[in-house]
Amino acid sequence: MSRTKSDKNGNTTSKSEASVWTRAITANSEWPDKEEFLDVIYWSRQAIGIIVGVGWGLIPLKGFIALLLFFLVNAGVLYVYFSNFQQVDEEEYGGAWELTKEGFMTSFAGFLVTWIIIYSGLHFD
Repeated sequence: MSRTKSDKNGNTTSKSEASVWTRAITANSEWPDKEEFLDVIYWSRQAIGIIVGVGWGLIPLKGFIALLLFFLVNAGVLYVYFSNFQQVDEEEYGGAWELTKEGFMTSFAGFLVTWIIIYSGLHFD
C-alpha cells in the first residue's frame, strides 16, 4: 500500500516515488517531470565546472588547451550521462543539443572563477 501526502497546494505525492537524487544516480530512471531532469543536468554541470576548475588549477593547465578540454569534458560527461546512463529520449527535451547546452554558460563561469583562483593561488609568481 503506497502512502500519499499532501503539500501546501493540496497536491498529493506518493511516498513510494523515488527522490530526484535517487533517480539521478539510478540508471534508466523514469522522469515524469521533465523539469526535474533538466535540474539534474543543470546542477551536475555546475558540479563538473567546479571540479574541473579545481583540477585544472592544481595541474596547472592554462590557455586554449585548458578551455578546450573543459568544453570537451563538460559536454562529454553530460552527453554520456543522459544518452547512455539515463537513456532518455532526447527529442522530449528538444534534442541532444538542448540537453548539452543546459546550464553550460553558468558552469563555464563557475569553472573560470575556480580555475583562476586555484591557479593564481598556487602558481602565480
